[in-house]
Amino acid sequence: MRVLITGITGFAGSHLAEYLLSLGNVEVFGIYRWRSRMENISHICNQITLFECDLKDSLGVRKVIKAVKPDKIFHLAAQSYVPFSWQAPSETFQVNVISTINILEAVKEFAPNCITQVAGSSEEYGFVLPSELPIKEENPLRPLSPYAVSKIAQDFLGYQYYKSYGLKTIRTRGFNHTGPRRGEVFATSNFAKQLALIKMGKQPPVIKVGNLEAKRDFTDVRDIVRGYWAITEYGDPGEVYNLGSGQAYAIKEVLEILLEISGLEVSVEQDQSRMRPSDVPILLADITKIKNKANWVPSIPFRKTLEDLFNYWSEKLD
Repeated sequence: MRVLITGITGFAGSHLAEYLLSLGNVEVFGIYRWRSRMENISHICNQITLFECDLKDSLGVRKVIKAVKPDKIFHLAAQSYVPFSWQAPSETFQVNVISTINILEAVKEFAPNCITQVAGSSEEYGFVLPSELPIKEENPLRPLSPYAVSKIAQDFLGYQYYKSYGLKTIRTRGFNHTGPRRGEVFATSNFAKQLALIKMGKQPPVIKVGNLEAKRDFTDVRDIVRGYWAITEYGDPGEVYNLGSGQAYAIKEVLEILLEISGLEVSVEQDQSRMRPSDVPILLADITKIKNKANWVPSIPFRKTLEDLFNYWSEKLD
């Protein structure tokens, strides 16, 4: 089987590539940009085939899809940092929406039988009423950031190309996932990095934080990518599936667990630059649909995820 991953050099993409290689019967192809940092996949570069391509370039995307003729595509490439979407909403839409159109147009022409996973986000749900928890796939979408709106556009493009052209698109709405290699701009990873620096004596014993009251449903990235594969094996084209743990933690609780893991006592200071114009109060997944369809549930305990994340930063910064 020939599988193409967009965003293969990124957080989820690199873990997905590792998982696919472990299956033994998958030929892995990936797309990267010329300025992509390759450190996440340096250990597997000799086992995969890479194409340099900017997904905003429709001609470049067409060339890759025509050359690979994939059986499956995992479209993970995105501008995924929510705060940046307020600073650069236009760029966020260019990266997230135009790239999706280019991929689906190329699939329509060169790989019409390909199963394409369009990776959406729990941020699409946005403002959720207490009576709507845990969140089902049918819940109204009330986005609270330009990023969330761009992911809704990606999501609905997947649906539209399924209805209009019969493409085998499967949409996922991943709730927060973390673990080793998570970008340092994201809260869990940023906390772990700061604590690793403090433990090494490279930062004063003060940790900077944003909104600690928001509650998020966290899943280990290694479970998430296993879910991506499972739903492309057993899911129905045109459908949308939540991926999450079914348990929400306040960001304050996440910080407390990391402090326990690090063994440190630190001062906590709120940094206004880390606060968002509007923030989703709580995201909590109902994963009944994917559990019933693909027999997928997360298996890695959250504390283990955070331990691995802290150890990742400790080794990386050493």
